[in-house]
Amino acid sequence: MSNPKILQIIQDSPWLEAHADDIQERYERYQATIRFINHDYGNLLEFARAHEHYGIHFDYFRKGWVYREWAPKANNLFLMGDFNHWNRYSHPLKKGPRGDWEIFLPYDEYKNSFVHQSKVKVHIEGENGALDRIPAYIRRVIQDEATHDFTGQLWFPEEQFLWTDLGFDPTENLKQPLIYECHVGMAQEKLGVGTYMEFAENILPRIKSAGYNTIQLMAIMEHPYYGSFGYHVSNYFCPTSRFGTPEELKFLINKAHEMGISVVMDLVHSHAVKNVFEGLNEFDGSDHQYFHPGPRGYHEGWDSKLFDYGKLEVKHFLLSNVRYWLEEFHFDGFRWDGATSIIYLHHGNISFDNLEKYFDAGVDVDAVIYLQLANQLIHAFSQNAISIAEEVTGMPGLCRKIEDGGIGFDYRLAMGIPDFWIKTLKHQPDEHWDLFNMWHELTNRPATEKTIAYAESHDQALVGDKSIAFWLMDKEMYSSMSKLQSSLVVDRGVALHKMIRMITISLGGEAYLNFIGNEFGHPEWIDFPRKGNDWSYQYARRQWSLVDTDHLRYRDLFDWDKAMIKLVTDHQVLASPPANQLHLDPDKKILVFERAGLIFAFCFHVSESYFGFEFKVPEKGKYKIILNSDDKKFGGFSRIDGNPIYSTDKKQQLQIYLPNRTCLVFKKQ
Repeated sequence: MSNPKILQIIQDSPWLEAHADDIQERYERYQATIRFINHDYGNLLEFARAHEHYGIHFDYFRKGWVYREWAPKANNLFLMGDFNHWNRYSHPLKKGPRGDWEIFLPYDEYKNSFVHQSKVKVHIEGENGALDRIPAYIRRVIQDEATHDFTGQLWFPEEQFLWTDLGFDPTENLKQPLIYECHVGMAQEKLGVGTYMEFAENILPRIKSAGYNTIQLMAIMEHPYYGSFGYHVSNYFCPTSRFGTPEELKFLINKAHEMGISVVMDLVHSHAVKNVFEGLNEFDGSDHQYFHPGPRGYHEGWDSKLFDYGKLEVKHFLLSNVRYWLEEFHFDGFRWDGATSIIYLHHGNISFDNLEKYFDAGVDVDAVIYLQLANQLIHAFSQNAISIAEEVTGMPGLCRKIEDGGIGFDYRLAMGIPDFWIKTLKHQPDEHWDLFNMWHELTNRPATEKTIAYAESHDQALVGDKSIAFWLMDKEMYSSMSKLQSSLVVDRGVALHKMIRMITISLGGEAYLNFIGNEFGHPEWIDFPRKGNDWSYQYARRQWSLVDTDHLRYRDLFDWDKAMIKLVTDHQVLASPPANQLHLDPDKKILVFERAGLIFAFCFHVSESYFGFEFKVPEKGKYKIILNSDDKKFGGFSRIDGNPIYSTDKKQQLQIYLPNRTCLVFKKQ
């Protein structure tokens, strides 16, 4: 019988007993914070409504617009815009006792000037001078094509967007998320920025056809520099206007839901752009309104500002931001960018060689409380919402329930897996691949915490690195991808591309992620328009024509990925318990394991194929190959004739032919 005084995470993981007090204190700090919020605001959901108070809203009782801003250190605030011919001083805000500022604009007086799509800013006088700023809670920001300056825009559309996704049920998607990571702007083949509507029309059908059940949208929150991949956010309540209007983003999400696809947002609460004119930095004139003062408020590696998660008003801002995207845009959850950087004062830039480092002075306890509150909020808002942590250190309890002693995420990204693949391809010839190490890297995860496996994401595809396809085939991708010619380099690359993906998805976690285009081996890196490339969009797009061309081997890779995803979906592989190793031969480069009642057999040998290869299976009976990476339709050589049935012998073994650089999946008949 368990001891109710001991948190569940300690009961499940005895190796954490030495840090039971640390974990208990973590839980108690959260409890104290939630008690305070419940006492002063009613509950966490009510606390996360700052966006309904601050910013610009129409007050139906007073019959006019009210604009509120929190700027405690500012000396004066003035609202300006098209409505007052950009007069910086004609419309002052009044300051309240808590550092809140407010102005009211009566409808009768401003109904013809304070209108939809007109532009506004706030002029702020503070310690850093007198500056024209963008309101912190503004709902839309646009960029002037001539001057490139960003400006707030009033957004009062006459017709509200009509959602038709009430029947959408993400329950099945949550059982084993198959995530398609994508960037709306670079999702089209054209040399330019794609739109929400183009994505909905052209890309969603591709994702549905490929079998993925969840999309993860990057770069949605407004950011002044396109090349930041959306990670230097300036305006937290604005869907970027580069891709279209807020209603067009809602159309995209609504259509995805109608197709049965969940939509997760890449949420950037780990840092903020340091730009003063576009973002939150020095908003009230001080350097410590939203961010830590001095060096602690600056991330040297990212050249950005760091939030002060211990400040109530910052929690108010960020938690309201979480609710806003869930409620206003029907997002189904979030992938938390930079969770490692959030959790640790050193941002994870140390070696985690002992447990002490997960609980010592390097942990930002305020940040941990914030993440716990955010996860509690997400799941209080919707039981079907999903929360994913981009966290590399393996913080104990990261993906455990808060009441169990955890931080509350549903999944963590297995960031070590893509690193393993890139290091292997970069530094080890095929004949030196270590299958013991491969098994370890793909299975080494907490038994009680869910993991998203992936072979590569956008990180590996950026300029300065290479995608897996590029590491495998390099320049041959430009000259030798036709099925009408032969290339040993491409033969190897296609074979290993398929195997790497299959072993990652089947062995590496409880969910899976793929970056847009990588499923068919997109031939080029990602490089957004910048001065160094003459502002070219050549590498900030996806070349769908390659996979749509029958005689190119990109089609083979896509067909394999589609079959792989279907197999995983049909057999609920990721929702099943972890794999059970059946055979590992380091010399023959053979690995065989069972998961979800299926037998997965891999031969990574560079040249040797094995006739009469024997291995024991969990059950006696007859087995049939249900997926074969060497099948000609997947770009293989069809070295296994027909579709044979394999029967176990007296030792409960199967005897098979296993070609080199091949993956076979068997199912008991």
